[in-house]
Amino acid sequence: MDEHWITEDWNELKTLLPEGWEKMAKELGALTRLRKIRSSEQLLRLLLLHVGPGLSLQQAVVRAAQWGLPALSDVALLKRMKTSGAWLRWMCERLVEQQRLGQDWTVPGSNLRMIAVDSTDIQEPGATGSDWRLHYAIEMPGTFCVHAKLTDRHGGESLCRYPISKNDLVAGDRNFCKETQIKHVLDNAGHVLLRWHSTALPLLDAKQRPLNVFRWLKKLGRKGGELAVWSKTGIALRLCALRVSRHAAERERAKLRESARKNGRQVSERSLKLAGYIIVVTTLPLEQFSLRSVFNLYRMRWQIELAFKRLKSLLNAGHVPKTDPDCVRAWLQAKLLTSLLIEKLLLEAEVFSPWGFILAE
Repeated sequence: MDEHWITEDWNELKTLLPEGWEKMAKELGALTRLRKIRSSEQLLRLLLLHVGPGLSLQQAVVRAAQWGLPALSDVALLKRMKTSGAWLRWMCERLVEQQRLGQDWTVPGSNLRMIAVDSTDIQEPGATGSDWRLHYAIEMPGTFCVHAKLTDRHGGESLCRYPISKNDLVAGDRNFCKETQIKHVLDNAGHVLLRWHSTALPLLDAKQRPLNVFRWLKKLGRKGGELAVWSKTGIALRLCALRVSRHAAERERAKLRESARKNGRQVSERSLKLAGYIIVVTTLPLEQFSLRSVFNLYRMRWQIELAFKRLKSLLNAGHVPKTDPDCVRAWLQAKLLTSLLIEKLLLEAEVFSPWGFILAE
C-alpha cells in the first residue's frame, strides 16, 4: 500500500465526508470511551484501513501502528467496529443525500430523472442462502448511488422501499412489477418502466377482459409493438414487446430450466414461450416516448447490474467475513461508505484542480 494514502491523501479524503461526521461519532455511540483511540478521525481511519483495501483485522492494526495510528489489538478493533454501525450508516445516508440532490440530468425531451433500482444478496461465510440484502438505486446516466439500504434476508424487493420524487422515472426488473408497488410510484408523481411479470401483474385489454397476451404476441413484427392495457384496479399502462433473437431466447430458456431444476420444480410452458420476448410495462406518455424510446431507456437499467459487479468484485463486498450481526452491518456500511467516497471523488474529478486537492473555504 502507498504510504501517502495514510498521510497526505487522508487530509483530502476528509473534505469528502459529510458535515458533522466527527460529532456524530459520539452521539451515535461509536466513540464512547477515549482510551487508545482519542478521536473520531483515528477511529474512521482504522475502520477504513481494515475494510477499504480488504486487510484482515491483524494486518490492519499492524500497519496502523507502523504509520503512527493508535496501537491496539485486533479484538479491540473488532469491538470498535461492532459499535460503529449506526455512525457509518449515518455518513452513508448523508453522502447519498448529497449525490441525490447534486444530479441534474433529465431524460432527453422531458423533465424526468431516471433511476434504476434493484437488490443484491450478500452471504456470510459457509451460508447456503442469502443472509443479507442490499437494496440499491442509481441515477442515470452517471450510475451514482442515490439510495442504499441494508436488510436481512427477509427484506423483500419492493419499490415501496425507495423514496420517490415528482418526475422520477423508476426502471426495474420483473420482481418489482406488482400493482401495489406501481401505485406507490404513481402516488408520488413518478413513472415506472418495468419488465412485465405475467403472474404478479395480470392485465386487462381495452374491453376490460383478461388479456390474451399470446394472441397479441403472434402478430408482432420485427420492430415490436405496444398495446394499451389496464391493471385490475384500473391503472392505465402501455405494454411494449419486442422479439429477441433465437440465440437470446434459447439462452433465457436454458436459464429458466436450470433455475427450475435447482429448485426441484418444472418450468411452465408459459414461461418458456414468454422467454422469446422482451416485454415491459410503463406509464410514460405515448406522445413523448415512442416504442423505440421506451426500449432504449430500459436498456439503461442494466447499468445497476454493473454497479453490483463493481461493488462485489473491486471492493470485495460479495461475501461477509464476519458472523456477528452488529459487526456484519458495520462492515457492510463501511464498504458502502468506501464506495460512496469513491463516487464522490469521481464527481469532484470532473472539475478537479491541477494541484490535486480542494481549496478550503
